[in-house]
Amino acid sequence: MIPMVNLRQQYASNKQEIDAAILDALANTQFILGPNVQAFERESTDYLGIEHAVTCASGTDALHLALRAAGIGPGDEVITSPFTFIATAEAIRYVGATPVFVDIDPQTFNIDVDCVERAITPNTRAVMPVHLFGQPVDMTRLMPVCEAHHIEVIEDCAQSFGAHIEGKYTGTFGSFGCFSFYPSKNLNCYGDGGLVITHSEEHAANLRSLRNHGSQAQYQHDRIGYNSRLDELQAVILRINLQHIDDYNSRRRKVANLYNQQLAATDITLPFEDGIGHHVYHQYTLLSSQRDKIITALREAQIGCAIYYPIPLHKQPVFADDCKDVTLPVSERIVQECFSLPMNPELTAEQIDTICQTIKQA
Repeated sequence: MIPMVNLRQQYASNKQEIDAAILDALANTQFILGPNVQAFERESTDYLGIEHAVTCASGTDALHLALRAAGIGPGDEVITSPFTFIATAEAIRYVGATPVFVDIDPQTFNIDVDCVERAITPNTRAVMPVHLFGQPVDMTRLMPVCEAHHIEVIEDCAQSFGAHIEGKYTGTFGSFGCFSFYPSKNLNCYGDGGLVITHSEEHAANLRSLRNHGSQAQYQHDRIGYNSRLDELQAVILRINLQHIDDYNSRRRKVANLYNQQLAATDITLPFEDGIGHHVYHQYTLLSSQRDKIITALREAQIGCAIYYPIPLHKQPVFADDCKDVTLPVSERIVQECFSLPMNPELTAEQIDTICQTIKQA
């Protein structure tokens, strides 16, 4: 069996360090916003080159808290991609705002900047670009558009920790960058976890209050907040994995290159790198008109595979009423052909060969 993600092997490679750090945290008994959470926030700012990092309970919460801190609410519109996990749009709905879905680039699958510009209205308060599958959105084009219209940029970086454009990391372009540390992510913990980064001290203070029941001083609550604090034990895992993130991402790129070499002669459309940003391959996602046949063969061979994402958000039942007149042809075509292969730093050349031979035979 070849899994999509190999957490068992990742843990085994760092077991001694992780076990010792977990036992130390258990002995310390500071489990809520403890020293490992605080240290991880400092280490994240150092790595990403930004002033403030505020941890929270999940990537979904990161998006929600960022929208709240930006003051976005009912009557506001937030432009985003339909080709992403539903958490992106859920967070917009959480604050009472309206998600406005625009089409994607047919090669990168990221939000189409030209479509963003055409979708701006007087009610547009923010754009939420998703750095999908680990490839950065072209922020060099998007930021001037948003700045010209005085629109907030809240980056969904759930799949792009370590991705950058000429050394500037995703999440550091807009007002907020929002990360997920779900177990399958490039930088992962062993449960849920999230992070919001910002250049603004005021935004950071708001985020810290919002994640902790709206409190900035003990038993004093200035607003209605949330219980969204990163677990101390998850912070232990994240601190260790952060030390290895560049190696993990480099190995992901090597896996992608091996896939590319073996599948280049097929009629499958391989992942496209636009050359603007540094792709970190959270997923290795392809297109094929024979997708169903390929997936059947992979599953019969006990090889992991998945479809991210089979239904674009504007076609989801929960958004049906708001989007009944919305047609996004690129997104609607891509979801009919896309599929993803195993992608993790632990994949071996032999496993990749087995996967590719299975696809060729199919």
